[in-house]
Amino acid sequence: MKKIRLFTPGPVSVPEEVQLEMARPFAHHRTAWFGEVMRDCTAQLKQILMTEYDTLIFTGSGTATMEGAIVGCHPPGSKALVIENGKFSQRWGLICERFNIDCIRHQIAWGTAIDPQVIADHLKNDPAITSVILVHSETSTATVCDLERIGKITHEAGKLLLADCITSAGALPLKPDEWHVDVVISGSQKAFMLPPGLGVAAVGPRAWEIIEQNKGRQSYYLDYNAARKSAVKNDTPYTPALTLIRGLCMTTQMLLEEGLENVWKRVAAQAAATRAAAVAIGMGVFSKSPSDSVTAISIPDSLNESELRKTLRDTYGMHLAGGQDHLKGKIIRMSHMGYVDVIDTLGAIAAIEQAAHRMGHAFELGAGLTAAQKVFAERL
Repeated sequence: MKKIRLFTPGPVSVPEEVQLEMARPFAHHRTAWFGEVMRDCTAQLKQILMTEYDTLIFTGSGTATMEGAIVGCHPPGSKALVIENGKFSQRWGLICERFNIDCIRHQIAWGTAIDPQVIADHLKNDPAITSVILVHSETSTATVCDLERIGKITHEAGKLLLADCITSAGALPLKPDEWHVDVVISGSQKAFMLPPGLGVAAVGPRAWEIIEQNKGRQSYYLDYNAARKSAVKNDTPYTPALTLIRGLCMTTQMLLEEGLENVWKRVAAQAAATRAAAVAIGMGVFSKSPSDSVTAISIPDSLNESELRKTLRDTYGMHLAGGQDHLKGKIIRMSHMGYVDVIDTLGAIAAIEQAAHRMGHAFELGAGLTAAQKVFAERL
């Protein structure tokens, strides 16, 4: 018997009770029933995102939702500063180019976080910049930036800040209103414990001012103005993925019942335990500014990354992600978001130890588990 255990940084495991809820018969989406689901779901999302901003739900991926925000916030004549330190932040620069948005694609080493002072210098030296686009928790490298400090800089400079919070919302501390983040994006398949298919956007008043006035460059399906108009009536402009929204209403309630600070504490402990375990078994941590929602474990030359993940998957049912682009074969990535707890994390660490031991990697069997147990004993 082999269970499937998802430790990929999206999609993540979906709680059984949520799967059952989404399998129940449902009504048409242009009904009072769906309006009540949307109303409750949106209210709960705002609590999780700790925001009073207008919060929208899109049928589509996080990428789609981010694309709509980028296009809507950049009318002709605008200029974006895109901070690229991984695969997904790189994508936002490519979207700017696809829509002919003038942009500076500031690239730094993967696995490092941008120094906020670099952003301050850009804004000082180039007054034409109207926005900063970045990733809070870069999933491809498991790297987190200082979003709070960056928000202070962009706010004081009078520039918009658009943040991909796809692997931070619902897992890491995030306070858009307090931190002056004008647009926050997330997706259903991460800390929200659902299959892919929904995007979430929290949009502040400064961003709305630009979006509303932007007559020269707007998406059609991803038109934020249309989404906002429908959201006032607890509706969507186009056919929604209503089974997923029904599930989201349930998973957001689960997160709120646990308590946001308890969620952050649990996720941080699981990440710290995993990092400690990786070091203890001679693998190491890739990021110089590690995120707590996902850990990137460096793979030594003595191990074949592809074979390691195949063994984890085929023998233990553990699904972890590999590296992307030039990091392919060099790292494995393990999620701490959503429906995963201390015992799940210890099980994944044990499986990594077993697989590495089978492949001849030299370390003291049990060293990773011991290191992780000590972290949990101290933190929880």
